[in-house]
Amino acid sequence: MPLGGVQVGSYDSYEQAQSAVDYLADQKFPVENVTIIGTDLRMIETVTGRLTMGRALAAGAAGGAWWGLFVGLLLGIFSADGGQWVGSVLTGLLIGLAFGAVFGATGYAMTRGRRDFTSTSKIRASRYDVMCNPAHAEDARAHLARFSLRG
Repeated sequence: MPLGGVQVGSYDSYEQAQSAVDYLADQKFPVENVTIIGTDLRMIETVTGRLTMGRALAAGAAGGAWWGLFVGLLLGIFSADGGQWVGSVLTGLLIGLAFGAVFGATGYAMTRGRRDFTSTSKIRASRYDVMCNPAHAEDARAHLARFSLRG
């Protein structure tokens, strides 16, 4: 028996397989006996732009500013008055911005031009099989046959 049981449906997209399992759940089918298995996986990396020292500095500074703002807000909780609170938030923001910029530039310099681009990655399967425990497979197939007739 395959890893997830026996195949009761096969779909071209994850959304279709998810809709099929959702339909089974709507029909009060015991979906804890169902598995979605993606096959023929491939990684797709989409290049989003060129990475420069300026972009690395800006990205590091932005990330550091968020952390600095967070730390400043936490420290500001313990301030005695509003002026000290604003001071601690601004100090945290500026220190975070500076450290983030330094770390962004250092990280970029350490790559020595080996990866001068930014990208996003995702994993996609060419097919999604809905598998089911053999004891419930015929019932699942009957439900999914009605599901496929819906549209």
